[in-house]
Amino acid sequence: MTRVPVFGARDVEQTVSPARAVEAVRDAFVAHHRGEWQMPSKVYVTNYPAGDFRAMPALGGGHALLKWVNSFPGNPAHGRPTVAGAVLLSNADTGELEAILDAGAVTALRTGAAAVLAADTLGSSVAETASVVGAGVNGLAAIRTFAALGREVLVWDRDAGRASAAAAEVDGRVATSVEEALGADLVVTVTPGHDVLFPDGSLRAGQHVSLMGADGPGKAEIAVAELARTQIFCDDWEQASHGGELAAAVEAGVVTKPQVGLLGAVLAGDAPGRASDDQITSFDSTGLAIQDLAIAIACIADGVPSGLPTVDLG
Repeated sequence: MTRVPVFGARDVEQTVSPARAVEAVRDAFVAHHRGEWQMPSKVYVTNYPAGDFRAMPALGGGHALLKWVNSFPGNPAHGRPTVAGAVLLSNADTGELEAILDAGAVTALRTGAAAVLAADTLGSSVAETASVVGAGVNGLAAIRTFAALGREVLVWDRDAGRASAAAAEVDGRVATSVEEALGADLVVTVTPGHDVLFPDGSLRAGQHVSLMGADGPGKAEIAVAELARTQIFCDDWEQASHGGELAAAVEAGVVTKPQVGLLGAVLAGDAPGRASDDQITSFDSTGLAIQDLAIAIACIADGVPSGLPTVDLG
């Protein structure tokens, strides 16, 4: 009989801290860049405008992963989460299933980690202020991650109550307006991607923006011309150029592959990051299975916590 532990959302959050998530995601980016971790292409099964399903495999660190997750932006209005699904973690040498994890919690942890890791790596050396626009599940993870790295966080959300609760949790501050939040030195945007937050000419010298919301066709948090004004970095060119913030700019011929840096290459020391404190930098994140794999491995790295429920696979 094989009994497999099941990590619910709270179990994932209690097992892997935001600071640990940053370390794990950093290592995953570097391993993937060096070819040590494999990540076949993400597969979308769409049901627009309602939402989509995504199948995301990865292999590395002695483990294999399959994430089956969905994104339905209209769900919160009906009391359901935007992101839900399951992560299956297996032993890469034996094929044995090692754990089942809540995909929403894994996604939030790695999204917050990637957003803040990019801001910390690509932001100006004199950056002082940090903000998160969008205080949903993934935005809250970014807020917690900024706080874990010792930064005071400015928070804005259309739902004032949600913004207040998120800011209070980390001793942050609620922005007086979205404009104040978007004017911070380091900005993380975690919105549904239906509205452009950065129109032409809105970014100032020295700013960094981690754009986390545009993870599918037709979504954008920044105008094409404004994105082209920045030094662009992404998590993965193939994903970002087809389904991320970069997609519209690439389709319009405004941005080409040589213009875009890879965060993994910067972290590995194989490519330059920000060129000067006055440069504007951007990070286009579409979410990688290697990040999910890093969080899943971290969950079982010190052994499976006691008291977790299990399922019998026979």
